[in-house]
Amino acid sequence: MNLFPQKSDAVVGVVVTNWNRKELLRACLDSLARQSHRSFEVIVVDNGSTDGSPALVEEMAKRYPVQLRLIANPVNLGFCAANNQGIAATNAALVALLNNDAEAEPGWLEALELAIRQGEDVGMTASKVLVWEDPTKIDKCGHLIYPDGQNRGRGSGQTDRGQFNRMEEVLWPDGCAAMYRRAMLEDIGGFDEDFFAYADDAELGLRARWAGWRCLYTPDAVVRHHRGATLGIGSARRLTLIERNRVLLAVKLFPWSLLWVNGAYLLARIGAGMWAAVRNRGEMRHYPGMGGKFTAALALLRGMAQATPMIPGMLRKRRALSQKRRLSGRQIRKLLLANRIGLRELSESAN
Repeated sequence: MNLFPQKSDAVVGVVVTNWNRKELLRACLDSLARQSHRSFEVIVVDNGSTDGSPALVEEMAKRYPVQLRLIANPVNLGFCAANNQGIAATNAALVALLNNDAEAEPGWLEALELAIRQGEDVGMTASKVLVWEDPTKIDKCGHLIYPDGQNRGRGSGQTDRGQFNRMEEVLWPDGCAAMYRRAMLEDIGGFDEDFFAYADDAELGLRARWAGWRCLYTPDAVVRHHRGATLGIGSARRLTLIERNRVLLAVKLFPWSLLWVNGAYLLARIGAGMWAAVRNRGEMRHYPGMGGKFTAALALLRGMAQATPMIPGMLRKRRALSQKRRLSGRQIRKLLLANRIGLRELSESAN
């Protein structure tokens, strides 16, 4: 159900996907209402919330400073499908995504647009994402990747001392606070809905890089993010989706030279993760005790098992994408390894 169907002539369409996080959504929309950028509209795509979120959007729309529209789905279609709905609902040349659990500083949209205007081949821009509970800590400033397909935010967990205070190229933006050029999305397509949630921004970003589009990070686009608010930091379902989508990402988009050795990198990551778990560091610290560790291990195995029957479909998509590829396998490999996260940093940080 689309309660506010009118499209506007705004330069930027901001898409906010929501599922049962009414108060977080209110704070998110309040932050967008304070933006210095004034040629934008906001589209909230609600995934079947039962907490009154759609009614909140309807009420806020009456007094909102820019056009605020609602797409209300009867069920949870996932992050990817909801974002695709929001992207299709706006005519804007630029599309920004902001998670319902993120709050943007007033200059966020202006800074993202300034960065994406740096060149016609810049298809994506990344924000400086800080931890909501402690904004001196970095959540992510663009992304890094490990050669088995697992990814982490650049600078995740570090104290913000200005080490990422310059505009520069990064691998892809985090989907919780990003801007995309519509021309890029029309070139490569939107989010792959088979991913449902997690690693969806990685898949879209790497697919864009395959096609020759660049991504710029700007430190002036600042948001504060409640980490893990969707499923919860300690959710087994979250781990399963992350692991499943890691496999799908590698199968679909990694050059064969990295894909053939994926298992070796995976074993190295598992070993490093086990050592970090013994010292209560990294992802496993969110799963306390032997019971928690066992639950996490089962979730990871479940993710691999769920990925297996989906591999043939990913290979078909890989073949279909070949006509869009403007970088060679060697160039993609070089790009991935240039943005590689170290094994120790990966194993001792949390997703």
